[in-house]
Amino acid sequence: MKAVILAAGYGTRLQRDIDNDTTGEFKHLQGVAKPLLPIGRCPLISHWVRTLTENECIDTVFVVTNARYHEAFQKWAQEVPNVRVLNDGTRNNEERLGAVACLHLTVKHFAVNDDIIVIGGDTLFKEDFSLRAFIERFTEVQRKDKDSSLVLSYQCKDNEMSKYGILETDSDLRVQSMKEKPLPAETDSRSACPCFYLFSRTTLPLLETFLKEKETGPIEHRDAPGNFLSWLILRRSVYVYRISGRFDVGNLLSYKECDNYFKEQLKDPEVYLM
Repeated sequence: MKAVILAAGYGTRLQRDIDNDTTGEFKHLQGVAKPLLPIGRCPLISHWVRTLTENECIDTVFVVTNARYHEAFQKWAQEVPNVRVLNDGTRNNEERLGAVACLHLTVKHFAVNDDIIVIGGDTLFKEDFSLRAFIERFTEVQRKDKDSSLVLSYQCKDNEMSKYGILETDSDLRVQSMKEKPLPAETDSRSACPCFYLFSRTTLPLLETFLKEKETGPIEHRDAPGNFLSWLILRRSVYVYRISGRFDVGNLLSYKECDNYFKEQLKDPEVYLM
């Protein structure tokens, strides 16, 4: 099994917040890629890589970034085993390939033909998440259908639904549909889906199919990985693994909340995410 961390974003909202912050407290974060932001005792991405590299099911971690941050990720990766960094060649947000295209680029560049965990580089979870338990659940759904994939979901509030894709599932937690940023009255579900997926190896060729279908449309139609997921559930079985919540480091406020949690509330850092 392989893992891909999507780290090619430019963090424009966060950098804008930092530039506009009058306290000067966060000046040292100017120009830092979101996955390399210090969260607690280490960079955000290091929380994931430590867990991934210690899991016996995963033999390689790929990090796909852009030309602006490539050197910084290369420097970070020098002390991390089994991590390979890929540069997508873009230098600003206007040139971005989009998350799905970056995933496809990684699969092609490294000739990946394996089940693959996909992780948003600006995301962390609460302490109830266990990578080991998540992979065990994936093994279970694969027994039902070898083409099955597994995604995370957590219960969001009504006033948050307009920001997320909401999954509707059956009694076996198989996804039946995905509503994009619905109003509360449009669905009984409150299952938001963060960027953390385990795609079966048979799903990987569909990345190219999806991108070819969307190539003439605006990048927004193929940028967010949730767009691919919404397309995929009409073609393959996708199941849900539930968690209690996540941290999404999108702006300065969410960064501070996440960093404070890891400094003051994280109970057992040694087993976090394991």
